Amino acid sequence: MHIAFLGLGRMGRILATHLIDAGHEVTVWNRSPKPTEGFAGLGAHVAACAADAVAGADMTLTCLFGPDAIREAVLDADLPIPRGTVWVDITTVGPMLAQESDAWAGKHGVRYVHSPVLGSLGPAKARDLGVLIGGTDAAARTSARGVVSAWADPQRIVEYETPAKAAVGKLVVNLSLAIGYEGLMEGVRVGESGGLTQAESLALLSLPKTPFSVIAGMKGATLAGGDFSDTQFSTDLLAKDVDLMLRLTAGKQTPALTAAFAALEHARRSGHGDDDFAAMSFDAGL
Repeated sequence: MHIAFLGLGRMGRILATHLIDAGHEVTVWNRSPKPTEGFAGLGAHVAACAADAVAGADMTLTCLFGPDAIREAVLDADLPIPRGTVWVDITTVGPMLAQESDAWAGKHGVRYVHSPVLGSLGPAKARDLGVLIGGTDAAARTSARGVVSAWADPQRIVEYETPAKAAVGKLVVNLSLAIGYEGLMEGVRVGESGGLTQAESLALLSLPKTPFSVIAGMKGATLAGGDFSDTQFSTDLLAKDVDLMLRLTAGKQTPALTAAFAALEHARRSGHGDDDFAAMSFDAGL
């Protein structure tokens, strides 16, 4: 297929490379040109603008920072995606913008599928991501599945009959990251307050079948080391996603999520926005 891929952040670069490796004809575009460097050498076409990227494409994929980026690059720009083709949006946008994008696509004769990924850079490189696929057009979902399977764990592909459900599903999973790491931090804090060392607390929380064992396995060593520079999923990205969750649940009680958001915002204000979200523990006395 001729695929237009818009957005070459950390995740986008990996996914676009998988499409090239799968034999697709890929045209890439990014709002800033530097991330496109090297893609011509991989066999991709590099477009000067988003409109040029989607011209003649059989499918368009977007992997941008968030809702504002989708509005700017696609909706407000009336991006000329060819009529009848499938637009697969990987961006974490929340259910309201997923519905708005679906409506925009319908008016322009485009078939919209929302397909966010579950996982960070390591699983992306290993083609081991969870993938959600949401769309009202069953045939479009099938077409999307044939492409996004390039980075998916086949056992962790979940389909929904609407784009909004896929958007909500992504937020539910990312909530577990934010609250899970907040819980890990607080578990260590309780342990140290009672006389356990940080290492002893982390060892307990890492034991199989304990509630925090997964997040401890993912981020325990990073918490202990205090070096957040190996960014798998940035503080800025998770803070953006948690903000979407808080907006979605406005008026409802979400104290754990609120505490996690406060830690993320503190890390961002302290200059760790582009670092791994484990920077939530920065300056937390751990």
